[in-house]
Amino acid sequence: MLAKELISDIVPAIGLEEEGIKALNWMEVFRISHIPVVGDDNEFIGLISDNEIYDFDLAEKNIGSHKLNLIRPFVTQNQHIYEIIEVVSRLKLTILPVLDDKNRYIGVITLQDLVHQFAELSAVQSPGAVFILELDQNNYSLSQISQIIESNDAKVLSLYVSSSSDSTKIEVTVKINTLDFSAVRQTLERYDYSIKASYSEEDRLSEMLEKRYDEFMFYLNL
Repeated sequence: MLAKELISDIVPAIGLEEEGIKALNWMEVFRISHIPVVGDDNEFIGLISDNEIYDFDLAEKNIGSHKLNLIRPFVTQNQHIYEIIEVVSRLKLTILPVLDDKNRYIGVITLQDLVHQFAELSAVQSPGAVFILELDQNNYSLSQISQIIESNDAKVLSLYVSSSSDSTKIEVTVKINTLDFSAVRQTLERYDYSIKASYSEEDRLSEMLEKRYDEFMFYLNL
């Protein structure tokens, strides 16, 4: 999934000649804390926040009436969703501008759309069991884990790895295309994999997915 495929078709940009109140109104409508400011020929000038509009008393004045030092975070249209998530998380943004190959503004990606696409990448809506392996990072082998799963007539729907800076241990969260995890579990245990948790019943699976969603939102520091 690339940035150009995630661009919102509803969140507008504002020009330097427009009043701050218009930006504030759009922010309220779309529940965002920044809005892009563009100049002539779709030049991306930067993101202005609601706080900046109030601090510089721009509500009833043109955005360009005060010299602003706006932040200019952006991604280019062919950057991957993982890179987009990293920028949004690091800068704590609710929207992220997208520029074309000539550095012209072409739209924004909203946090809401980003979360939706992340859910699709994680196969949240597809039925299947989820389990978490805990292992030393030196023993991690994606090919072996996949082989074990496929040897039990199952397929990997999604997989991601999380780690801690103060430990050599990693957690591998895997979702497969069947709710019956018993055969895969037995084979994993035969290969000495430590299964930290598993969720195969519908109610527990929904609870786990909700928890993962909350963790993702916390990761974005909302």
